[in-house]
Amino acid sequence: MSLTEESIRNNRIEKAKNIRNSGFDPYPIEIKRTCEIKQAIIDFDELVRSEKEISLVGRIRTFRTHGALSFIDFEDGTGKLQCLVAKDRVGDDSYNFFLDNFEAGDFVELRGVLFETKRGEKTLQAADFKMISKSLRPLPEKWHGLKDVEERYRKRYLDLLSSPETKEKFIIRSNFIKELRNFLDDRGFLEVETPILQLQYGGARAKPFKTHINAFDLDVFMRISPELYLKRLLVGGYEKVYEIAKCFRNEGVDKFHNPDFTMIEFYWAYADYKQLMKLTEEMFEYILTKIYGTTEIEYGENKLDFGGSWPRIEFFALLEKDTGVKYEEISEGALRAKAIELGIDVPAGADKANIADEIYKKYSRPKIIQPTFVIHHPYGFQPLAKALDEHKLASFALVVAGAEVINAFSELNDPMEQEKRLKEQEKLFSGGFEEAQRSDEEFVEALEHGMPPAAGFGMGIDRIVSMITNSTSLRDAILFPIMKPKDE
Repeated sequence: MSLTEESIRNNRIEKAKNIRNSGFDPYPIEIKRTCEIKQAIIDFDELVRSEKEISLVGRIRTFRTHGALSFIDFEDGTGKLQCLVAKDRVGDDSYNFFLDNFEAGDFVELRGVLFETKRGEKTLQAADFKMISKSLRPLPEKWHGLKDVEERYRKRYLDLLSSPETKEKFIIRSNFIKELRNFLDDRGFLEVETPILQLQYGGARAKPFKTHINAFDLDVFMRISPELYLKRLLVGGYEKVYEIAKCFRNEGVDKFHNPDFTMIEFYWAYADYKQLMKLTEEMFEYILTKIYGTTEIEYGENKLDFGGSWPRIEFFALLEKDTGVKYEEISEGALRAKAIELGIDVPAGADKANIADEIYKKYSRPKIIQPTFVIHHPYGFQPLAKALDEHKLASFALVVAGAEVINAFSELNDPMEQEKRLKEQEKLFSGGFEEAQRSDEEFVEALEHGMPPAAGFGMGIDRIVSMITNSTSLRDAILFPIMKPKDE
């Protein structure tokens, strides 16, 4: 804390003590509020005519004094209003007490009548005032947001106070999740909850976080996906389930990744990946129209159109067009050599499918701007997906502005084939490929009781919200992203 910041804090502490010594609690329990600011503005004309006293509360944002008159702008969660505190109305002692102890940042209760100034500004004339929470640190100086990007993430509360744009983004995020729920609920999906702490992680290609349960003296993993538990619910007789899930992956941090993130997964019995693509198009049109009234979104330099039907492009066709690789004809060794030639850092232990994905991520995916379904990923890439043939999966990924937003496929429900695939993944893991799926015998046992044909869907909520709010980073769509501690 700088000397200036410390002196400001000390000065405010003294003011809090002064309020207390004057017989008032600067943090009282009981607060009187007759209505919100928004409602007072709506009922303004009627309240002015009736000269009815009202009590409003909120935080002081600005403070202007002109001799015997002081004007403050204060706000609650619904709006902002001006208040006039006049010496001849509240009395000399009260007015001086107000000037000495109240300032921007404080929460106040104000009682009085409404009137309109000569300049036409709606104003509350205070007959009485009360401190309800004394702030000990100042607000950001200007109404333009914090300049230091990292400071915005570390002190999001100040970012929200100083930037209306930031505050609006998180309202949009909340509305996106609300409308997502409405869309699925209206179509008969059931929202459920599955374990965050798991004996075996699975459902995605990722490195997990490990933790320990003291009561059981047991190491467990924080989930990387809710998939394997949600599919157990299909076995149990539910036909449509979804979860908005906090997940954890011990991987890199960049504009599209954060160690803890929010995703939605849903599973739809008796449907396939083709039906799921149509449902995805309907879902985006529904949500974006509800939020913005349009399916066109500005993101960076691009105008993205989520309306109508989106292109379907084969994974292998993209690979051949952008790199000349004919996946079905090339050997794993030759593909690895080609990847190295193309400057790809091939992960240790990666098999043919994952090498192809690394090439695709560098040479094909960044070129896709408008919403596009990349379909039919290589066999082996998603061991929980049904195969169309020996090379292709019944799968799709929604790619927007060079980033993958959704992963989905027809779910593998053959327990013998699933067990075989997971054993293949264990070999990859043993060979050094840390992102390989792990074998889960309990999941395979559940499949042996019978799981209906189904389509499964996974979408990163942080990522899509960052896009539809035209944010430069995933962290702009997460209220409190994890931050590396500052060097002291």
